[in-house]
Amino acid sequence: MDVHAGAWDKAARDSQGDRRADGQGNDSRTRRGETVSGARILVLNAGSSSIKVSVFERTGAAVMSGLAEGIGAPSGRLKIDGETRPAPLDDHRTALTSVLEALSAAGCPVTDLAAAAHRVVHGGRELTAAARVTDAVATEIEHCIPLAPLHNPHSLAAIRTLSEIAPELPQYASFDTAFHATVPEVAARYALPPEAERLGIRRYGFHGLSYAALTQHLPRISGAPLPARVLALHLGNGASMCAIHEGRSVATTMGYSPLSGLTMGTRPGDLDANAVLRLAREHGLENTVHLLNRESGLRGLSRGKSDMRALLADDSADSAFAVEHFCYWACRHAGSLIAAMGGLDAVAFTGGIAAAATRRQLEDRRLDRPGAGGAPDRRRGARADGRRGLDPRPDDMRERAADAAHAMPHRRQRRAVGILGLEQRRVGVGRAGRRIVELMRHQRPLPGRPAARTQPPVAEAELAAAKAGLQR
Repeated sequence: MDVHAGAWDKAARDSQGDRRADGQGNDSRTRRGETVSGARILVLNAGSSSIKVSVFERTGAAVMSGLAEGIGAPSGRLKIDGETRPAPLDDHRTALTSVLEALSAAGCPVTDLAAAAHRVVHGGRELTAAARVTDAVATEIEHCIPLAPLHNPHSLAAIRTLSEIAPELPQYASFDTAFHATVPEVAARYALPPEAERLGIRRYGFHGLSYAALTQHLPRISGAPLPARVLALHLGNGASMCAIHEGRSVATTMGYSPLSGLTMGTRPGDLDANAVLRLAREHGLENTVHLLNRESGLRGLSRGKSDMRALLADDSADSAFAVEHFCYWACRHAGSLIAAMGGLDAVAFTGGIAAAATRRQLEDRRLDRPGAGGAPDRRRGARADGRRGLDPRPDDMRERAADAAHAMPHRRQRRAVGILGLEQRRVGVGRAGRRIVELMRHQRPLPGRPAARTQPPVAEAELAAAKAGLQR
């Protein structure tokens, strides 16, 4: 589970201060009369019907994880470190209580915790950084419920439940929208009158925790500083893209809600507002909400399949079209975001579709670089020594990053970052990710609108999306 470093650092730093409060490095907090001397951090992600938890040491080492799913359903399930058992989970309070009891039975009682950190989808315009949960912060999260009615109520329920169970345990919140607080006003505002703005209707952007983690992990994987202009793609059941300039978000595809932008598993992406109004008139508001959130996107196009793996395994025309629609719109949005950054230095993929759609060998593309001898070798998996597989002699930062992503253990490879840079040979992505790259490479200027040649020949393929976006 990725956690925004701001909340992690703040939780670890503040809890360390609490532990030193008695002058002996011991935490004297109490929970229902029990002494708490915590050294671990509990991370929670509360959804509409599930609560995911992970426990970490202060160093960041994972201790254990758990999941309560089927909250409110007739048959709930509790899973702790791979062991699953049925459990009655009537509501979020019951579910969180069951999770904490199961963690305790597995060797991690609440008394071992120094702090808890929550993933909260929406922080609005006020909560733009990780924060310790106070009454004021909890109230602001509640004020944002109209902006994220499917998410914020459950995060708030988890915060309040944990406060009842362990009132002295410090809690922190990280917000999916916070990373995009740096987006310029001209990109955040809709062309609406002030009364609409006062309702909070503006582009917020989401998946911010994923993008924040990506900007931190990319230099560690590559062994080099973060590139100045990164096009980041978070491709999962919910999908978005982000233009990251000098480590800061300057544009993103999601807007007021997670519905807009790319074609997603069950959400349509960009849709004309009048089409939404027509659907509401024809089917009613509630049915339209369900249609747009649960029955659209890949599921709607393929007549039932929202999982990219299932679509790639199906040879029907509907599934093929759904995959092509997903890739086409990702490529088309890429041009817009590259224009917002004023260019491109690297492309980074993360999320289940990008890194785990297939488990094939990383594609090896020998792009003809300035000063490099020889013609490009387009064979998949070709190496300098003529054998198949990865080149054992990576010669630039982006290749080392791709090698590191490929070498990661299976469990972490699903979150591995694959990079396409201006001079990179390999793309650490699955089949859907490769299709997006192919579309980027094959964009051509419209007739009569030639592109200015401001980049060296090697950059031409990777900047095709920028050209297409600027010439439309």
